[in-house]
Amino acid sequence: MKVIDLELDLPPDAEQLVSRLKDYLFHSTEKGMANYGNVFGVQRARALDFTPEEIKKMKKEMSPVQIEKVLKQRARKAVMTLPRFVEEMDGAEIEWGAVFAGDSDKTAAVVARFPDRFIGTANINPLEGMKAVRELERAVKELGIKCFYASPFRYGIRANDRRFYPLYAKAVELNIPVFIYTTMTYRTDLPMDIGRPLYVDDVAMDFPEMRIVAGLGGWPWVPELIGLARRHQNLYISTAGHRPKYLGTPGSGWEMLMQFGNTLLQDRVVFASSWFTFAMPIKQVVEEMLALPLKDSVKEKWMYKNARRLFGRE
Repeated sequence: MKVIDLELDLPPDAEQLVSRLKDYLFHSTEKGMANYGNVFGVQRARALDFTPEEIKKMKKEMSPVQIEKVLKQRARKAVMTLPRFVEEMDGAEIEWGAVFAGDSDKTAAVVARFPDRFIGTANINPLEGMKAVRELERAVKELGIKCFYASPFRYGIRANDRRFYPLYAKAVELNIPVFIYTTMTYRTDLPMDIGRPLYVDDVAMDFPEMRIVAGLGGWPWVPELIGLARRHQNLYISTAGHRPKYLGTPGSGWEMLMQFGNTLLQDRVVFASSWFTFAMPIKQVVEEMLALPLKDSVKEKWMYKNARRLFGRE
């Protein structure tokens, strides 16, 4: 089955691998983003082939300088080149995916290397006012970026904050989809509900022409997001940020997504792997999604057809 991945993590370089694991090792007690190290630290260690036991021993017996040296040695061996990653995509039957490489220029450079395999996402700071609006226009018109990611958890403002609105209006004018971070956050310096689906309701009402992708499935407010998708025909739901096998696990909180996504909302769920979050081969993420108890025709929509329609490629 052909696949489109609407949150396709690019393979991190050695510096990024080391930085993420250092947060887990040295900053896990700090407030804010450091808490992601507590939540995903084991997976990040696994990405460099460390066992939890090895990590505990390193923290106990080695200095920070020694630990960083070991991390760099292991990271250099774990780095995947972009051509090799495209081969991994081939193995998972991923036709193309939406990527972000740190800023719009870097993203456009990655897309330019493999224009048939990647489309670019812009992640722009709404707190910069008209500067941000001009940057979004430049990213789309000059760099060929195809979508905008609105991130409440990154900038500390909710999706319905008026500071996002000029960017939403520009996205409508540019005719690009808007992805909105829609789930709880593990950041401990922001309210847990900064990305709650309820705040997307105002956005969908105020911008009925805008194609909205509510990312990360709305957990733990999944029923709330399902209600929004039933209410607003311009709203899609992505599976980003959650390991697929748990979507079909009873008691996980995803029951309503599985029920409505297999029936009334089958045309408005899109696949997004976030594969590096789980430190799993991307092919395994795809296989877990295909193993979910969905009708075959629905799997094809989730994995491919709905994303093509979202981007006008039908």
